[in-house]
Amino acid sequence: MKQKIYILFFIFGMLILPQVNYAQVDFNKKPDDDLGNVEDEFQESFYEALKQKGIENYDRSVEALLKCIELDDDVPVLYFELGKNYIKLKNFGDAEKALKKAVSLEPDNEWYLDELYDYYASQNDYDKAIKTVKQLVKYHPDYKEDLASLYARTEKYDEALALLDELDAALGISISRDILRNRIYEATGRKKEQIENLETRVENNPNKESNYLALIFRYSENNEKDKAFETAKELLKINPNSQLVHLALYKFYLDDNDAEKAIESMKIVVQSQQIKPEAKLKVLSDFVNFVKENPEYEADLIEATNLVSDANNEKSLTELGHYYLSKNNKEKALEYFEQALKQDTDNFAILRNVMLLQIDLKEFDKAAENSMKALEKYPSQPIFYLINGVASNELNKPKMAIESLEMGLDYIIDDIKMEADFYNQLSKAYTLLNNTVKAKTFSDRAKQIQSPN
Repeated sequence: MKQKIYILFFIFGMLILPQVNYAQVDFNKKPDDDLGNVEDEFQESFYEALKQKGIENYDRSVEALLKCIELDDDVPVLYFELGKNYIKLKNFGDAEKALKKAVSLEPDNEWYLDELYDYYASQNDYDKAIKTVKQLVKYHPDYKEDLASLYARTEKYDEALALLDELDAALGISISRDILRNRIYEATGRKKEQIENLETRVENNPNKESNYLALIFRYSENNEKDKAFETAKELLKINPNSQLVHLALYKFYLDDNDAEKAIESMKIVVQSQQIKPEAKLKVLSDFVNFVKENPEYEADLIEATNLVSDANNEKSLTELGHYYLSKNNKEKALEYFEQALKQDTDNFAILRNVMLLQIDLKEFDKAAENSMKALEKYPSQPIFYLINGVASNELNKPKMAIESLEMGLDYIIDDIKMEADFYNQLSKAYTLLNNTVKAKTFSDRAKQIQSPN
């Protein structure tokens, strides 16, 4: 009989593997398959339980397992399977009882312990999860990282940090443990310890770029800018090819009034394939503000923008557009906004800026054409109806202007100034048509809403 049951386990082995969301047991090892000497009725019920579970009939699987337990209540795997079925049925109270029973009958079975741990973790019962995972650590040290995470969740920060130190010493640094460690430092305000930890890492492994970068960031965050600057320069000495360090060096050089070196770092940043577009844009935006106060470096700003080769270059071009707009150089601003628009043709803000500048620069044909195209994409945006109305009036096409303006009025929401602009343009259109009565009506309406009293 025992041999037949073993065959059942071999066939249905995949059905009884526990689903684990955290660290996992050794899957080369099977749960204990010794069901003892059983009768045929027991075997058939157990077979039925596995079959029903396999087709997701968890209620019927439970019935079959309970029948097995009536025949022999001292077989741990029955409670193991019963617990998993109860979890599927969201009968969590009975699931816990069943899994605890399996563990009590076979305390050293890793599979049972793992399933019980996974259950507690899924229920956010961290105290019980800690108790269970401590037993699992004896079999698999990988669970120590789970334990550290649970300690952190339950605010047992000293225990968590001690365990992380132990793991780092044994296995080396890992990103996941670093993230957890930093969360603990942030939660506890232990910035000094965090910095000391990074300083030790740099000292012990002076060729690892990531340790330097992390230390630079923490120094800066802690307002120790001089130390951050010195650390960045030290990294550049050790690794002259580092690109990421220039994100920090650019700002440090700029604050140190060394514009030439800042520009060198900036150009490395904007050309780097390692640095994210968002970071590049931040550097360029910062440099735009610098050039506003130091216009002699305008050529360097343009060069840096042209060096950006990634897909988000339209943001850099937009920054340049705003820069020239701040200098009241509308022609240059329009030039860069139009370049940005070629890279992102559906960008609402860029579309609006381009057309407003075209109106300002009396490029009415372009404004009229572009506003009609924009309305195909944004038919509920009143600004594009207004631009089309203004352009049509300036092109002596009052009927077209009236059509656009009357349609656009329906889309204005709580914007008195824009509404007044619409009425003023309608007044102008009717003036062009020599309809002085309607022209005055709309002119008066514009004045009325702007000065209701």
